[in-house]
Amino acid sequence: MKKYPFVAACLLTLLSQMISAQSINRVEPLCWWVGMENKNLQLMIYGKEIGDAQVDINYPGVTLSKVNRLENQNYLFLDLSIDETAKAGSFDIIFSFKNQNNLKYTYTLYQRKDNSSLRKGFSSKDVVYLIMPDRFANGDSSNDEVDGYNDKLKRKNQYGRHGGDIQGIINHLDYFNELGVTSLWLTPVLENNQKEASYHGYSITDFYKVDPRHGSNDLYKSMVEKAHQKGLKVIIDLVFNHCGSEHWWMKNLPSADWINQWPEYTGSNFRASVISDPYASDYDKKRMSKGWFVPTMPDLNQENPFLANYLIQNSIWWAEYADLDGIRMDTYPYSDKVFMSRWAKSVMTEYPNFNIVAEAWLNDSPWCAYWQKDSNNRDGYNSNVPSVMDFPLMYTMRSTFTEEPGWDKGIVRLYDLLSKDFLYANPDNLLVFADNHDESRFFRKGDSIARYKMAMAFLLTTRGIPKIYYGTELLMTGKKSDGDGKLRIDFPGGWPDDKRNAFASVGRTSKENEAWNYLQTLLKWRLQSEAIQSGKLKQFVPEDNIYVYFRYTPNKAVMVVLNSNKKSKVLNTNRFNEILEGYKRGFDITSNKHLESLTDIKLAPYSAAVIELIP
Repeated sequence: MKKYPFVAACLLTLLSQMISAQSINRVEPLCWWVGMENKNLQLMIYGKEIGDAQVDINYPGVTLSKVNRLENQNYLFLDLSIDETAKAGSFDIIFSFKNQNNLKYTYTLYQRKDNSSLRKGFSSKDVVYLIMPDRFANGDSSNDEVDGYNDKLKRKNQYGRHGGDIQGIINHLDYFNELGVTSLWLTPVLENNQKEASYHGYSITDFYKVDPRHGSNDLYKSMVEKAHQKGLKVIIDLVFNHCGSEHWWMKNLPSADWINQWPEYTGSNFRASVISDPYASDYDKKRMSKGWFVPTMPDLNQENPFLANYLIQNSIWWAEYADLDGIRMDTYPYSDKVFMSRWAKSVMTEYPNFNIVAEAWLNDSPWCAYWQKDSNNRDGYNSNVPSVMDFPLMYTMRSTFTEEPGWDKGIVRLYDLLSKDFLYANPDNLLVFADNHDESRFFRKGDSIARYKMAMAFLLTTRGIPKIYYGTELLMTGKKSDGDGKLRIDFPGGWPDDKRNAFASVGRTSKENEAWNYLQTLLKWRLQSEAIQSGKLKQFVPEDNIYVYFRYTPNKAVMVVLNSNKKSKVLNTNRFNEILEGYKRGFDITSNKHLESLTDIKLAPYSAAVIELIP
């Protein structure tokens, strides 16, 4: 090389350029659509030294409005405007650098499906079935373990991965139709490439990628399409309060304020009530919103405008890409409430008939009501979220069907709780449930099935949108005190080597079939009951430990009677004449019996009667 100094210099220059060569590793959202209500799109570009680039786009109807450069030179955020003249197609984004190492990325715009914006979300006409995919059914054993993913298959470990996947859900779509539910809520299926205990899905490491141990983006989209063909809606479970500690951006944050950082690890105080508390300290509110959920779940800072746009676009992307029918938002009060209001409004602007349900894990109606859209909040806050999970009703149901009756105990608790519905802007749009994946299962070892039947009858006839947790139809048990994994046991028959298949009646015990058939009877009937789906609610103060309420429209009515006595009773119905007037007979859905008179109704011990009234 000493003889050729010029060549040596050129080689050194080339080597230097190769070592420092710019690159594009990610562009998110992965694609977009023409015809969206919001004409603005912000692209996150991630790659080595991409922040040094000059950017050009030349495509009719698409304008590059601004190039945003952050403190981290490995990121760019491009503001695009997509006007009405833009057509579906692909265009090149050109990145130019001073060292002439120019890059090109081809981005695709698709045409929205016809009437995409008019899709109907889940409502009180539906019954939601909650599935934890890893614990439901293993339809594809080839993806039980995937290279590059440390959390391996450990079916005997309650916190390990058990192998359930999206294909397993596809394989059992007929089961949901047979049972009589109408909507599927899957706990998160996005990538959770954590080192351990990742099966639950709430430690997301890639917001645009289905975890390969569940399947793929294409398979998820196919599942939704197949569900729609069966008349089933699909609700996605999103998590915007936090991500997983192994998320790809945690190794190279776009900016220091991308996550909420503290001098030392600081967890949330888990006191969501402080957000609506008019006397709350700034410190407590900060701990609630900015403290980390757990050490492996970094708290996202939605006050960062680029992260805020990223999250809003992510939820719209999944709704449009997979043709979804609703969103369940995890840990809603833990995020920045101003951002969450903007997020919900943005989603509902794109899909005015959509539905979003917020997890507001609070045990008192005023606290929950604060988070529903258009609630009359003292501070003027409007969440813009149409639905809220009714945790107060869940806790009340547990007490109601367990304790001995009294002036303020037992069956009267249901009456008292519903009497607080004036706090909600729309109580008919609350998600009601007896249990879920975070709390002990409603049915307990040693329970009488009568308790179960009364609770299910109430759940499926009260106001709101009922939700059934997978396995409830089989009387599954599990205490939270024994570990979360005990609440999330495998559905028997979901694995090829299971000893029995509870998806079929022959694989269920006689007691399981009794519960399953009872629930199916109510669910199938509910599918065609206008009074239950959209009727008003009128309740009467419980007397003699008997609770009576009605669901009614101008020309139809259903009478529900819950007898919490251990003895048979005869109910005189004179005090219910304001509803019963005009009805002479009835048909009890639960017993399959005709009532030729409504004057005196015989009630079995500890039972529910669901009576369709007949003129």
